[in-house]
Amino acid sequence: MLTLPPAPQPAPKRQVFVGTALVSAAATMLVGGMLAIWAQFRADAPFRESPRRGPIKDWMPKDIVVPEVAANMMLIAFFVVCVMAQWAVWSAKRNDRQHAGMALGMTLLMGLATLNAQLFIWSQMGVDVRGGAFNSMFYAITGVMTFLVIAGLVYTAVATFRYLGRGNSDVPTLSAHALYWYFLTAAFTAVWFVVYVQK
Repeated sequence: MLTLPPAPQPAPKRQVFVGTALVSAAATMLVGGMLAIWAQFRADAPFRESPRRGPIKDWMPKDIVVPEVAANMMLIAFFVVCVMAQWAVWSAKRNDRQHAGMALGMTLLMGLATLNAQLFIWSQMGVDVRGGAFNSMFYAITGVMTFLVIAGLVYTAVATFRYLGRGNSDVPTLSAHALYWYFLTAAFTAVWFVVYVQK
């Protein structure tokens, strides 16, 4: 009796990865557009005299001080999150569930650290929402980034449960998860430079 050879394996489905890439591209345009509006507002602001630096743009209110250490630590934490997310992918591809779970746990922990740093910055700066163009734009941009970070934390929790429940069959989800955190790191780097460094 003749038997047919086994059917070829179906091509891996990349819907989650492609969907994550599309969402990341859309969010990149959103953050980029907001930063462009921020730069335009700052460019159109009038000059004022500063005793230490001479004429400067009258964009940020005088009494607002940016806690730069917290902003810098937030930036560093994003890069650590990227390393942890990629470690999870690396471990999952090698069927190392223990280290993949540990990496996803560290991703969640460091993501929470970035959220904590943003809340600290808001509390220390004490920016009044109704205080002018700078105040409104500051909360708009940092609020969008905070929402994207919260979405990343939810993504991490879902990816963790899916991987621990399904094992190596769900490696593409971890790859898409790492892509999202790469996008967040790039987006926050731009926000950090424009909003917290250049002000």
